[in-house]
Amino acid sequence: MRQIKIFIWVLADIFALGILVVSRAPAQKLPPKKERRRLRGGTASALGALKSFAGITLDGEMFTQKDIAAKDITIINFWTLTCGSCLVELPDLAAFAGALPDNVRMMTVCVDGGGDPEITAEVLQKAGFEGVTIIAGGGDLATLCGNLMYTPTTVVVDSEGNLMGDAIIGAQTDLSGTYLAAVNAALKETGKTEIRLAE
Repeated sequence: MRQIKIFIWVLADIFALGILVVSRAPAQKLPPKKERRRLRGGTASALGALKSFAGITLDGEMFTQKDIAAKDITIINFWTLTCGSCLVELPDLAAFAGALPDNVRMMTVCVDGGGDPEITAEVLQKAGFEGVTIIAGGGDLATLCGNLMYTPTTVVVDSEGNLMGDAIIGAQTDLSGTYLAAVNAALKETGKTEIRLAE
């Protein structure tokens, strides 16, 4: 168990270093507002893509682009332990995740979770979130994290790793409605059937 903790700490340090290195790169400029809607990726695509990456989950498992490819849509919420609005919306994320059909996954990336996985697990347990949470990673995931300006930020990803539509920034007053609309827009754009949430 001690070796696993050391391994997670080392990966968390590598992940944090990757974010620092990437965050020093020049910020990507968004296209003019009227052109954003015409882009397949919307404003979210300016953050990057998830075509080649490896992440370590809170459970110590690997999560890669192959896991993204296994679902039509993956919704990823990026949050931190020090973000009050992130913590407040976690129970709503858990409820939304529980109402999704099998072809859509809700997951989180706790950007600072590798520094204290026990606290991260406790926070998620109290919120009732049982989905995948990544606490360290590299490749496109580190690039995307380095491009984030705010938490919470949520993106919708298709099975090819493309970020679809607009990034959802900040806590949402109608989380389920906002996320469902983003998911259905992405499904429609990829030629898939729109979904409904389970009651």
